[in-house]
Formats: sequence, structure tokens, C-alpha cells
Amino acid sequence: MSDHFPILIITGRPAAGKSEVIDFLKKCDPAVRLKKYHIASFEELDDFIYVWETFELDDLMAQMGQPRVWSDEKYWFKDSYIWDLYIKRLALDYRKKIARDPAYHNQMTTLVEFARGGDNAIYHALTFLSDEMLSRASLMYIRVSYEESVRKNHRRARQGQEDSILYHSLPDEKMEAYYKTNDWEKLEAKDSNHIEVRGHKIPYAVFENMPEKTLDPNLIGEELERVTARLWRMREGR
Repeated sequence: MSDHFPILIITGRPAAGKSEVIDFLKKCDPAVRLKKYHIASFEELDDFIYVWETFELDDLMAQMGQPRVWSDEKYWFKDSYIWDLYIKRLALDYRKKIARDPAYHNQMTTLVEFARGGDNAIYHALTFLSDEMLSRASLMYIRVSYEESVRKNHRRARQGQEDSILYHSLPDEKMEAYYKTNDWEKLEAKDSNHIEVRGHKIPYAVFENMPEKTLDPNLIGEELERVTARLWRMREGR
């Protein structure tokens, strides 16, 4: 029987603490990480990489005198379906990993990170993952309020590091337009343990990050151990 999660989806509002948790896991002793959190050697699939690439490609198109394809000059997306395209690209990148090595998960965990806002946003995003991913997935939601998300979004901004996983930041008007609401409370109210997508019951647990824990490695470790223990029990029981 496996001793680690095959896929752990980590989602939440922007700046909720997702990247800080992943950075903590990178710095963990591998044996401790496996024993405490059931996370093996891991690779990340983070759709921020695709978002930033989109902006860079549109900038290059403009430099060549061609029309921008996906975003305008202020980096607002022209069409909302691009958010779904990013999730499908996560699924494509995952499929390529499995195609190259069918035994990939014997030794590896895949961490999938994204943020979504809107009335049906998180559930909608999950529907664009493949059945192969959904059947193997557990999910951790990192909970902060919208106001806390905005505060932390301001704090993490580093000039010259706008493309950084840890230090990218959004203008306030985009935070409000894209992320002021989400559907997490609705998902919790429907089922306190699972999110069902196309017949796949994804176990979930909430990393409570208010008051903030993701500045202190000890607090991250304690909360992460609580969350992953709950997820592991549900995974083993499903």
C-alpha cells in the first residue's frame, strides 16, 4: 500500500499561504516529510507559471507589431475561458508525466496549485481536471478572508520579482474583480468531507491560516500535520 498522496491539490485565495506551505515542504527533510505529511518527493503544477507566460507572450506579440492574443495592455484577460484553459494545461502536463513514467506515483507526489474566484469558481476549475487526476486527488484549502488575502498580497510584492511564485502580487482592482468572492463555503455546506466531481469523491481538509501561521515554520508544520492526517484517514477509508 502506498505511503504517500499521489496528488494533493492546494487551493485558496491569492496570497493565502499556498506557496509558503509548498516552500516549507521543499525545505523539509524528505523522511520527515513522508512520515508526518504523507508527501513523497514531489513536483509542482502551478498555473501562475502559465498566467505569467501569457502576459510575456502578449508583450512579445505587441513588440512585433501584432495584436495581443489573450490580454490587453493592462493585463486584463480578454476572455474568461482562459482560466479553464490553464487548468486543462495542468492536466496535460500531468498526463505527460504519467505517459513518460507509468510508475511515476510509486515514488512521487504531484502538488497542484491554483487560486480561483467567483460564485462557482473552485468547483468549476476542478471539472477541467482529468478523471485520472480526480481519481487520485486529495485537496487542501488554505482559508483566509478576502481582506486578509488583500493584506498579504500587498506584503508579498517585490519589485523586479513579479514573475516569482512567492513574490508576485496583483493590483487591488484585479483582486476585487477576480477574487473577492469564491464558492468555498458553498462546497463545505454541501459535504463536510468530500467534493464530488464527475463521480469522483475528492477528500478535502482546511488549513486554517487566520491568525496567520505561514510566517512561522513551526506553526506551518503543526497545522499541515493536522490537515494531512485528516486527509490521509479519509483517503484510506474511501
